Amino acid sequence: MKDLFKNVKINNLDIKNAFVRSATWENLTEDGHINARLLKIYEELAEGEIGLILTGYANIVKEEQPNAGMFGIYDDSFIDGYKQLTEVIHKYNSKIFLQVAYGGTKTTYNLGERIIFAPSDIPERGTGTQGKPMTKEEIDYIVEAFGESARRAKEANFDGIEIHGAHTYLIGQFLSPYYNKREDEYGGSLENRMKFLIEVYQSMRNKVGKEYPIIVKLTASEFFDGGLTFEETKLICKKMEEIGIDGIEISGNIHGKGESLIGKEFDGFILKNEGYFSEYAKEIAKICQIPIITVGGIKTFEGAQEIIDNSEISMIGISRPLLAEPKLIKKWKNGNREKVKCIRCSKCRNKDGNYCIFK
Repeated sequence: MKDLFKNVKINNLDIKNAFVRSATWENLTEDGHINARLLKIYEELAEGEIGLILTGYANIVKEEQPNAGMFGIYDDSFIDGYKQLTEVIHKYNSKIFLQVAYGGTKTTYNLGERIIFAPSDIPERGTGTQGKPMTKEEIDYIVEAFGESARRAKEANFDGIEIHGAHTYLIGQFLSPYYNKREDEYGGSLENRMKFLIEVYQSMRNKVGKEYPIIVKLTASEFFDGGLTFEETKLICKKMEEIGIDGIEISGNIHGKGESLIGKEFDGFILKNEGYFSEYAKEIAKICQIPIITVGGIKTFEGAQEIIDNSEISMIGISRPLLAEPKLIKKWKNGNREKVKCIRCSKCRNKDGNYCIFK
């Protein structure tokens, strides 16, 4: 058996165990800044012995906010507040990365008159939201905004940053042959469709240097005909490793549909009851030497142990169970294997914030 409580390295950063609090949207800030309630939530997670905390996603430009109540990182006013957050986390020897995103047409929030960028004139399948095909100048603007988000994260003493390239957000749409119908250097071949993500990464790396951890969250498969395939995702992962990305989190485009897709086969793999995308992540871990994080439906210590023991996956991402039990990892570390409180009821999204209603 592999030790889930052994140190893991991302770039030169030592993380005290293999457990990751996967990015979780709390919907608890009105202006994108940290507040006392959020500080308490994150402190509980750090007290609970999580090795690495990924924040809920932060928007990188003020005019584009894919959801209510999300973090912001679009100007320097956020830095001092986030310094309070990182100081709290570091008291408990946990590490914290800021996750950043441009949501694009995945959103139905506050559409109004604002312009939402997209690679092409294709509405998002789930939301029906239409976007504006980006000009080269607009691409450069967003690439620079991602770079600036990394600079601010480093100045706020975050231990690293995660690029959200999954879940049909803007980067994922550029990667997708379904959403990306461009005929310029950003569309067509997979090499061209990767160009936007590569430029985002390089902009960030140029701002923070070689030693600062940058990881990316990617979609294993889009799970529909004409969408991004797992074979393409494998090539994307290899390319990202080649250019210097420090780790990859493998997720999938099944927002809210995980339970209904369990047992179904896509791209030659069956979605499992615990660890929806773990079979995909196992394959990525075979071909990449950097840390691979798997996320999706993992809620038991035994499930996490089985995944780690039977793969080269480095880290286990957990989200909803930590809403119910923020100190779950500490409980596991102390040998307590009683049934977790999370029952996957999906009632943790509420009008006044996202939290476990049974806690």
